[in-house]
Amino acid sequence: MKKIAKLSLVAALLFTGISTYAIDGNGDFNLHVLKANGKLITFALNKVQKANLAIYDKDGTLIYSESASGKDGILRTFSLEEFPEGTYYLEVEDSVKRVKYEITIGDNASLSRNAVSSVYKSGFAKNTSVATR
Repeated sequence: MKKIAKLSLVAALLFTGISTYAIDGNGDFNLHVLKANGKLITFALNKVQKANLAIYDKDGTLIYSESASGKDGILRTFSLEEFPEGTYYLEVEDSVKRVKYEITIGDNASLSRNAVSSVYKSGFAKNTSVATR
């Protein structure tokens, strides 16, 4: 009985650690989709105090842009009621990198949880151990 209780405690700690790691990520900013309700999307950028947000259509034409800031992160809600059905891209840029997320609009709007692309700006390479000859 003691063995089962110990194993249950270890399993609970393991799952708690895994879920905490999944939320906090690896220290880079992470976009978390909080909710999508019809053509409203709400997302949070953790660990980001200043960022430029832009929405592009599939051809790369800029549709919307803003400079956003927040003390502990950025929380935004976008109403996409006026947007025609199709694929769009949300681009988030801070002082270190530029990340693109896909927005799909049909009967409802959805924002991808994972980045489509991520590009670090020069001087801010994630892996700084580069060999040269």
